[in-house]
Amino acid sequence: MTVGRTAAQPADGVGGSPLLGRRAVLVPVKAFADAKRRLGEALSDDERQALVRRMAERVVAAGSPLPVAVVCDDTEVADWARRQGALVVWEPGRGLNGAVQVGVDRLATMGVESVVVAHGDLPRASGLAALGDFDGVTLVPDHQGDGTNVIVLPSRCGFRFSYGPGSFERHRSECERLQVPVRVLALPDLALDVDWPADLQWT
Repeated sequence: MTVGRTAAQPADGVGGSPLLGRRAVLVPVKAFADAKRRLGEALSDDERQALVRRMAERVVAAGSPLPVAVVCDDTEVADWARRQGALVVWEPGRGLNGAVQVGVDRLATMGVESVVVAHGDLPRASGLAALGDFDGVTLVPDHQGDGTNVIVLPSRCGFRFSYGPGSFERHRSECERLQVPVRVLALPDLALDVDWPADLQWT
């Protein structure tokens, strides 16, 4: 099923927005052909794309038993997400922050009260469904304490996403702005992401 279709994205033939339950996982996934280009000095294009797919599959599987939505603007990714059993949130041209924001908002309209936002480049992802036992925002930083690999938040709290270098501190400041409780979890498996050739040791 696709939510937020455009003329460029074929419909799945199912109308309306299903109710997903109180909690769900949202995974932003970039076009496989364009993702992780910085790994090109260590991997061939085929190897890089295969790795990107494997990591994204691991993250989607780590969301079980919660429903998982993939926000994307690439038809190949959308088809892949459906094969994984994920809901597709089709949102072109927004960039990462905008796509995640729209994805969270769409899930809120479908009855989701708490969203686990997890990046698709976590090669050892597990246990995403277990992170929701906190009345506030949970931040899982990357292994350098700089980026934000996972955020768990109330879907209607008005959180403004600010991914990129230094996002962990910006996201913590956003919790202060909203005056919501914040919990920081240092979780080794979820802290490992792959951006540079040196990070291939995690895969």
